[in-house]
Amino acid sequence: MLHTVVMAGGSGTRFWPQSRKAIPKQLLKLVGQQTMIQETVSRCRELSDPQRIWIATNGTLSPEVKLQLPQLNSEHILVEPVPRNTAPCIGLAAIHLLYVDPEATMLVVSSDHVIQPESGFVKTIRQAEALIEAEPETLALIGVPPTYPATGYGYIQTGPPFAASLSGLKVEEFKEKPDPETAQQYCDSGDYLWNCGIFAWKADRILMALKKREPEMYAALNRISAVIGTPDYETVLAEQFAAMKSISIDYAVLEHSKGLLAVVPAEFEWDDVGNWNTLQKYFPTDANGNTILGPHCGLETSNSIIRTTDDHLIATFGVENCLIVHTPDATLIAPKDDESAIKKLVTLIEERGYEQYL
Repeated sequence: MLHTVVMAGGSGTRFWPQSRKAIPKQLLKLVGQQTMIQETVSRCRELSDPQRIWIATNGTLSPEVKLQLPQLNSEHILVEPVPRNTAPCIGLAAIHLLYVDPEATMLVVSSDHVIQPESGFVKTIRQAEALIEAEPETLALIGVPPTYPATGYGYIQTGPPFAASLSGLKVEEFKEKPDPETAQQYCDSGDYLWNCGIFAWKADRILMALKKREPEMYAALNRISAVIGTPDYETVLAEQFAAMKSISIDYAVLEHSKGLLAVVPAEFEWDDVGNWNTLQKYFPTDANGNTILGPHCGLETSNSIIRTTDDHLIATFGVENCLIVHTPDATLIAPKDDESAIKKLVTLIEERGYEQYL
């Protein structure tokens, strides 16, 4: 049966000051009526009932995750003791799936992406699932047809059909984030898809791939698997998981598994909601090009993003191309288009001893 694994770790800084270490963007309401992780789980409910949905997160976030997702089995909230990137995360989830379902098919999604429409997402995953059932050795990726020459995403170069009568194309090569000219070439060719980080495969197959490419990690996962459901689990997990290499599933397995890889073109729109500027896609702008979320009064204010709480007025005069975000204990004022500066600023805040605001 199909189990959904939602990766929900990390402590993103791009949406500071609203996003904090204890409440990163996946636990916030940024573009919808629910938090991003709630939207993700809701989107997957037609594919996996609550007893087959799993969350991989960390100890800092797990209490809030449980509060936001009370419909899930609390034992399916998998807590990573330390951050170790996506390969150990996926491996940990795989051994838990196999513990309850030796035939498990595993869908891996991120907790902080916007995907529309839901029906297109479900259709695409069903196509990937059918491909895996017909070809159980397959490691399936979902690729998003590019809508513009993005330089911030990796690309998948596609080949001929993977198997007759099934959706899915062969994966020819992975391409790193390109420069603008190369990205335009990718878009013009029609042979490239964005790598959106959504995967599907048999849980035992991804473990066998890790055994081949990362034998030490596989051995550690086996030691954890042996104590699932016992009093020794937490101790062994902490010891073995911390000893694993920090590496992405792309580098650990996918880039070395060309013959087994299929990519299913997405029948949905996808956005990783990477920075504050993304909000302008989802909220209307006023006559001066401003995106206003909360009470605001402005003169000569244009092309800005202003976000505040319901009871706090932001007043501006002579402001252009600015990002202003107010929270009860911290306020950000920055050039709207300098995404990298926020990360540098957060680092500086930590260096100056203001960790309580992060």
